[in-house]
Amino acid sequence: MTDILLHHTGCGTSRKGLALLQEKGIEPELRKYMNASERLGEDELREIAKKLGTGPRSFLREKDAVKFELSPEAGDDEVFAAMAAEPRLIQRPILIAGDRAALGRPIESMLEIL
Repeated sequence: MTDILLHHTGCGTSRKGLALLQEKGIEPELRKYMNASERLGEDELREIAKKLGTGPRSFLREKDAVKFELSPEAGDDEVFAAMAAEPRLIQRPILIAGDRAALGRPIESMLEIL
C-alpha cells in the first residue's frame, strides 16, 4: 500500500516532514493539494478526518480561518466546504497510510502510524 503525504512545497514544516520520512527510507506519494489539479474535495476531507479519528477543526489552520472569515461557530459541513474551496485552510503535512492518517505537528507524529 502506498503512503500518501499531503504536501505543500511552500511550507517549511511540510518540507521537514517529507525529509524525515525520506530519512527513514519512506518515499510517499506526494499530493500537492495546493495545486488546482490536486485539490481535495469535501468527501476526501471527510475521509481524512475519519482516518485521523477527529473532526475537521483538528487539521484546520486557525490563523487562516480568521483571515478567510470562517466563523468560529461554523459547523463541520461549513469547515469541510471552506477547506475544499480554500486549501490554505488545511494544516500540513498529513500522512495517510492505509486506514490511518497523522497530522505532522510535530512531524515525528507521522511515524506513529507506520
